[in-house]
Amino acid sequence: MAPHDAPTEGALPRQRAGRAETRRAARRRRTTWGVGSLGGFGVSPGGSSTARSEPLRRLVPQALVVAFLAGGTSAFVANDKAVLLSVDGEPRSLHTFADDVGELLAEEGLGVGAHDIVAPSSATALASGDEIAVRYGRPVGLTLDGERREVWTTARTVDGALRQLGVRAEGAHLSTSRGRRIGRQGLELAVRTERTVTIMADGRERTIRTNAATVRDAVAESGVTLRGQDTTSVAPDSFPRDGQTVTVMRITGSRETREEVIPFDVERTEDPTLFRGTEVVAQPGRLGVRRVTYAVRTVNGVRQRPRLIGSEVVREPQRQIVKVGTGRQPDSVAGADGLNWGALARCESGGRPGAVDASGTYGGLYQFDTHTWRSLGGSGRPQDASAPEQTYRAKKLYVRRGESAWPHCGRRLHG
Repeated sequence: MAPHDAPTEGALPRQRAGRAETRRAARRRRTTWGVGSLGGFGVSPGGSSTARSEPLRRLVPQALVVAFLAGGTSAFVANDKAVLLSVDGEPRSLHTFADDVGELLAEEGLGVGAHDIVAPSSATALASGDEIAVRYGRPVGLTLDGERREVWTTARTVDGALRQLGVRAEGAHLSTSRGRRIGRQGLELAVRTERTVTIMADGRERTIRTNAATVRDAVAESGVTLRGQDTTSVAPDSFPRDGQTVTVMRITGSRETREEVIPFDVERTEDPTLFRGTEVVAQPGRLGVRRVTYAVRTVNGVRQRPRLIGSEVVREPQRQIVKVGTGRQPDSVAGADGLNWGALARCESGGRPGAVDASGTYGGLYQFDTHTWRSLGGSGRPQDASAPEQTYRAKKLYVRRGESAWPHCGRRLHG
C-alpha cells in the first residue's frame, strides 16, 4: 500500500502562501528603509546664518528617526512567534511570521490529507508559545477474524493502531509483533481475536476460549482427536465463530456388494398360422444379473443410506419372443358338433382355460398333455391357448379317439 499523497483538509492554498511571502517582503523593506535613512537627516557644513535655529533643525529629524525605529522594531517583534511543531511525535521549536496554522505548515512544506490529523485546525490563528501537532495517516490492510478491510490509523505502532481501531487484542493472535512500527507506507495485519467455541464429541460437551484459525484447530485444542473419516458438523477448515457449537461426527465406512435382477424385454410378433387369440412363447425370456457395490457408513453409530459407487453387468437379460395368432379359427369339426363340451370342460377343469393339474402334466379346459396337444396341431402349451382353440382341438381328439380320451368325464359329452 502507498500512502496518500493528495492533500485535502489543512493543505494551504497558493494564495495564502503568497500573502505570507508578500507580508514578509514588506517587513524586510520597512526594516531596511528605517535603518538606511539615518544619514538622510544629517546637517550640511556651513549652515544658515541663524545659528540658534541650527540645533533645533538637527534635533527634529533625529527624533523622528528614533521614533520610527522604535515603532518598526516593536512591530517586528510582535509578528515573530516562537512555536513548538510536532510531526508524528517528533517535536522541534521554530520561529515564524505565519498568521495561522495553515501558513505555518505551508512554510514548512508539510502537506496533509483526509486521513491526517492537524491540531489545532489549519484555520487556527497562531500566537507565540503555541503547540501544533501533525499526525500522518497510515493505511492498514486489516484481516480481523477472517474478514479483510482497508483502514487508516495515525498510530505509529501496531499496538497503538489496535487501540485506535478498537480491536480487542487481549488473548488475540497477531501476524506481527505489537511493538512493530508502522511506516507511512502502512502494512498488512491479521488479527484473530479470542472466541468461545463449544465442541460436542463422544457424548461430552467442551467449551474453550481459542484464537484458532480453523475449526479443526479448535477441535484439537479441546483435546478431541479426529481419526480416519471423522469430520465436523461445519467444514473443518472454516473459521470458528464466537459462540459457535461444533459437533464431531465419528464415521466408520464399509462396502456392500449386491446382485440385482435386470428385467427382460418382451417382443410380440404376429403369426397367421396360429388362431386369433392364441399366444405362444417362441423364446422364453431370461432375467439378467447386475452386481452393484454400495458405500455404507455409520455416523455416531447411526447407519446412513447406502451410496452407489459401482455397477457391472454379470449376465445380460434374454428377450422373450411371443407369437400372437392372427389366423381365422374353424367353427366346427364334423362328427363332434352338437356335443356338450361345456359339461366336459366343467368336469375336467372347472371351466378354467388356464387350469393346470397338480403334477403340471395336464392343462387347459380339457386337460391336454403337451404331446397330445401338439399332435392335434396345437403350439406351445394348451393352457396358453384361447378357449375356442382348446374346444376345436378337443373336437379333433374326439373324432380320433371318442370319449375314451377322457376316461372319467367323457360321458358328460352326452349329458
